[in-house]
Amino acid sequence: MSNHDNRLDLEEIEAKLSDTTWSALPHTTLSRRIEQVIETIGRNISFVWILLMLLIVANALMRYFFSVNFIALEELQWHLYAVGFMIGLSYCLIHDGHVRVDALVEHSQLRTRAIIELIGLTLLLFPFCFIVIDYAIPFISRAYQLNEVSSAPGGLPMRWLIKSTIVVAFVLLALAAFSRWLRSLAFLRQSHSRTSA
Repeated sequence: MSNHDNRLDLEEIEAKLSDTTWSALPHTTLSRRIEQVIETIGRNISFVWILLMLLIVANALMRYFFSVNFIALEELQWHLYAVGFMIGLSYCLIHDGHVRVDALVEHSQLRTRAIIELIGLTLLLFPFCFIVIDYAIPFISRAYQLNEVSSAPGGLPMRWLIKSTIVVAFVLLALAAFSRWLRSLAFLRQSHSRTSA
């Protein structure tokens, strides 16, 4: 058996677990580039989960065996969790790993689902991302100007840094949604050209 046979094919596993009809959406040049960027960021940021696990274990050992508790390390746990979760939103969207409420359209044709996807992205997700980013920028700016620190004694400084994750996460989420929007539109154009031919 070769080394190639022993390796896990993550794309094959993902295709079996996810809704395979959505993987049928064609890529455009721009959607492929956007998804490559998000894929790279998502894979590189995944080390946060390993750091978080090690930090939780270290904090538990220090607390139970040495009766030592560092507030900064506890806050760092929350921050790492926030970074992993927030940046993971866009990665989850491009891999169709998010929760869908498809009860009404799960048996519909892919064309109908693509139309609903376009409408949902345009009317719900894009405005939501814009609103969150619009509110987050002054929120981060104020934290930066005040040089905001944790209110807990011994907590972490530079609160603006973790708050900046909000903007980064929602810009990436909007990009992932735009990629999905482009793919849905490309599919509808292809199916329209097939039916009119």
